[in-house]
Amino acid sequence: MKLTAAEEQLMDIIWERNEVFMKDIIDTYPDPKPATTTIATLLKRMQNKEFVGYHLMGNSRLYFPLVKKADYFSTHVKGLIRNFFGNSSMQFASFFTREANLSNAELEDLKKIIDEQLKKTKK
Repeated sequence: MKLTAAEEQLMDIIWERNEVFMKDIIDTYPDPKPATTTIATLLKRMQNKEFVGYHLMGNSRLYFPLVKKADYFSTHVKGLIRNFFGNSSMQFASFFTREANLSNAELEDLKKIIDEQLKKTKK
């Protein structure tokens, strides 16, 4: 299930806070702040998509994520690789390293990550 851009922006707030009331969500947005009804509609859609749950705290709802951020983005990266790179992680990695304009230091860090992953797979 995919989130819209507005839902992703809201989900980022929920992931960052882990538990948050609607008032605190609205306070997080820059001015002009979205209407309470807009946030309520987004939250309802995200509940229907099973991304967000809530606990009742008196008359208020304390919202929390049902999906981990890493899991959500992992699914999207896998879809990107499948749809745009013929399901080839190698083609994706090659494209990324060419097109991302990484500095030498970033490329060295990436190389270290790959080297560490190679060590793990050899065990």
